[in-house]
This record gives sequence, structure tokens and C-alpha cells, in this order.
Amino acid sequence: MVTSVQETPAATPQSGGNVDEFEVIVIGAGVTGLYSLYRLRNLGFSAMSFEEGDGVGGTWYWNRYPGARFDSESYTYGYSFSEELLQEWEWKEHYSAQPENERYLNYVADKFDLRPFIRFNSRVASLVYDEAANRWVATTDDGYQARAQFVMTAIGILSARYVPDFEGIESYEGVATHTNRWPKEGIDMVGKKVGIIGTGATAVQIIPEIAKEVSHLTVFQRTANYCVPLRNSVIDEETQEYIKSHYPEIFEQCMATPGSFMHMFDTRSALAVSEEEKLEQYERLWQEPGFKKWLSNFYDVMMPGEANEDYAEFVRNKIRERVHDPEVAELLVPKNHMFGSKRLPCESGYYEVYNQDNVRLVDVRKDPIACITPRGLQLEGGEDFDFDVLIFATGYDAVTGPLNLIHIEGIGGEVLKEKFANGPRTYMGMSSYNFPNLFTINAASVGNFPRSAEPLVEWVTDAIAHVRDSGNQRIMATHEAEAAWVQHMREGGENILRTQADSWFVGANIPGKARVLLTAPDTAPAMRAKRADVAANNYEGFTLD
Repeated sequence: MVTSVQETPAATPQSGGNVDEFEVIVIGAGVTGLYSLYRLRNLGFSAMSFEEGDGVGGTWYWNRYPGARFDSESYTYGYSFSEELLQEWEWKEHYSAQPENERYLNYVADKFDLRPFIRFNSRVASLVYDEAANRWVATTDDGYQARAQFVMTAIGILSARYVPDFEGIESYEGVATHTNRWPKEGIDMVGKKVGIIGTGATAVQIIPEIAKEVSHLTVFQRTANYCVPLRNSVIDEETQEYIKSHYPEIFEQCMATPGSFMHMFDTRSALAVSEEEKLEQYERLWQEPGFKKWLSNFYDVMMPGEANEDYAEFVRNKIRERVHDPEVAELLVPKNHMFGSKRLPCESGYYEVYNQDNVRLVDVRKDPIACITPRGLQLEGGEDFDFDVLIFATGYDAVTGPLNLIHIEGIGGEVLKEKFANGPRTYMGMSSYNFPNLFTINAASVGNFPRSAEPLVEWVTDAIAHVRDSGNQRIMATHEAEAAWVQHMREGGENILRTQADSWFVGANIPGKARVLLTAPDTAPAMRAKRADVAANNYEGFTLD
């Protein structure tokens, strides 16, 4: 619970009346926000970050629920910009848990003295462009205002939590929380009756943890997912030494792959090898940790078609093997989307939970939730449930959702939320016509987040420095470049796996949201090359004036 607002730290602002002025405002102090602040300070800009929480960390500050951890290798997730940092920090596990991840980001903030340039407990409520002054005016919930020539929205792609508008939700008298707002002090669930709504990536992490201590757990599932074993382990001393001496190779390998993970697809087709060889690879990868089952497999496993369905059935059978009750197993087997069309949840004992006598799975696609009651919830079929604790693992309004929580008003009073009503309209995900000097970097990164975000932050901060050093005042996507990019997003996304399921990738999890691809259809190397070409050609597709 936020109880106070931190005083504005000194960051060499220029005061204009009661409004502090900076050259750049960064919204957010998570992975992207911290690096943005570091880069801007090193480039000589006066910059201030506005952070809603009372500490740094972003995703790893807010998501404190039991079981929260990386699904990409820890040593691929940390920053690469400082060799000293790489050698000082030692990841304890191959897939690090939330407490260590938050400690890491605090360590970074302190090591590079970033904390004095962050205003905590400060949610930006509005950003309004002052055309005459060429300044953005940011107003926080507490009424504080600041102005800046440039703004970077480092607010994440999965930070706007979503809870369905259940009838009676305000009447519930027990403990209720969305997983994204898990209280710092935790929730005592020992011996309690607990209900959890949702079985996505977050739920898959939390359910095995809380099932160990509750008296009874009821899981309400609408859509089953393909979940694979994480197989986490402690990093031993020998492996630690290897990691520290091979960071350049590790990062080089990440940067060569489509999603910036350290796994490369097998260039062979699953349909071109013998049945024996194919199954041998399936089984071998199944025993490996993390995303190898997904991203080191035959390349056509990640393409719509026969190979994808073949591997999907392999995974379905693995689920069936682990769940004792055949009826429950079939409920947990995904049948309405292709393998890999949603981000793959990694789990540790998730399916075995459903073999416990104190755990029940309820299919709310068959019998939907009718309402939340003072004591729990009721299904449309009439069944009532009483809970001491009710957990909403109901996901996020992705990419545009965090932007829409801020009233952003550009040239001529154009409102970004209204402009994005039928899907984002940007150039390369980061700049929108009529919104000069505003970089929506949260909408331009996907994959292994830090590996994609670092080069993106470097490109944006270099662009801001170019505007300054070239004697210009503004940079903004042209109407033509924006229109061409929107068409590229539509055409490029038509046949990729990410658009084939109803997921946050296309906004289909939010009622009334336009169903369009929200992130670029291109690979990470292709996006880096695109941005490099744009910069090399005097920021082609942008106007500078």
C-alpha cells in the first residue's frame, strides 16, 4: 500500500512557475526505464523517471505472487551494457525467482546512482503536448507537473492488469487480489479455502505453490494451455564461472535468434526425418530446461501445419500421462489453439496438483461465472463457492492497455487512445504521427525482453541525441511511414502463429478491443536492421524540424 509521495529528487530541473522542466521524462523504472535513465544521463540529458510504485523493478516489483520467476535463462535476462556488473552479479538459479530479480534491479539502480532521478509513488495520469512551447506536460495523480521536450514510455507491455467486469465484484468480503498487485506482506493461505480464476502463465506458476498450504483450492479454467516443465536448478560454481567467462558468446547467440532467446531452431523439418528420429528429438528436448522444447525444435513446429499439430499432440499426451483422472486430464488438454500460438507457460509440478484431493478444476467455458458473491462466486448453473481468498489470474490489457491508462494528447488535441481504438497506429511501434518527441518504446519490444529492449533503448536515446546535436527540436513519424507500417503489421501478421489464437498478442482477451496484432511480426534481428537502416538514412520515415 502506497502511503506517501517521495519528494522530487534533484535532477537539475529548470523551474517554470510551479512546473519542473527536464529535457526527457521517462515513465517507469523497470528493466527498460532504468536503462533509459542510465543512457540519457550518460548522454548529458537532464532526465527524470516517474514510477508508480515505491521502488524500482517494474514487472519484478509488482508481480510478487508465490512462484513468480523468469522463464528465460537468468544470465540472458540481465543487462549487458556493463562488464563490471556482469562480473559482480551472480544469479543463484537458472530461472531466477521474483525476490532475486527485484534485488538485481535495485542493485543496478544503486550501482549506477539512478535512484536520485526517479520520482516514486508517481503515476502519470496525463501527457499533453504544448505545441507553442514544443514541450510535453506530464501530470501525476498527486497533481505534480513536469515538462520535457521528449518522453519515453517505459511502461511495459504486460502491466495493465485486467479483471473481468463480474457482477457483484465489489461485494466480496474476503481477501481478493490480482496477481499483479500481490501485497508485499504476502497473503496467509495456510488452511484457507482459495479460489483462483485463470490458468494462464501466471496461474501456472502460482497454483503449485499455494496448493502446498491451502485447505482447498478451486481452479476456474476457461482455456487450457500447452504448459511444459521448466526444470529449474541451482547454478553451481563451475557453471557460474563458465557463464561469467562466456557472456559475449551468450549475448551474441541471443541476438542471432528470432526472439532474442539463446535457443536456435533446428533447420530440419519434422516431416523430413524418420518417425524414430523425430520422437527421439521430441523426448530429448522434453527433458531439457526452459524453452528448448519450443525454440530448439524442428523449425516447422512453429509454423501452422502438420508439424505443429504433430508436436501439439505429443505435448497433449505428456499432459495426459501426468494427470490421473482422465476427465480432468482432458479438461487440461488444449484443443482450441495451435502449439506456440500463445507464449508457452513453463511450470514446476503444475499438472500433478490436479492429482491432489484438495484441488478441483472447474470448466467455466462449460459453466461460466455468473457473479461474485460476498462469500465467493456463483456459476451460471447455480453452483455456489465460498472462499477465504479469491485470486484473479486474469491477465493483462497488453501493449496499448498501459498507454491507454494515461491521457495522451498530441497536436491539435488528438488523443492517442482514440487514435489506437482500432489498433496501434505507429511507425516501428515507437512513434505516432501528431505525437512528436514521444517514444512509445513499451509497444516496440517483444521476446526475451532485456535482449530486445537494450538495443531499442539505445536506438531511441541516440535518436534523441541526434535531434539535439543536429540543431533540430522535434522528431515525429510521418503520416506515410505510419500508414505503411500499419499495413506491414496487418499483412505480415496474417499467417504467423501469434495471430492464430485468441490471445493478448492480438488483444482478443479484452472484450471490445480490436483484434489486431499488437507487436511487430518481424524477428528481433530484422527489427534491429530496420531501425539501423532508418537511422543511417537520416531517420527516414521521420520528420525532423
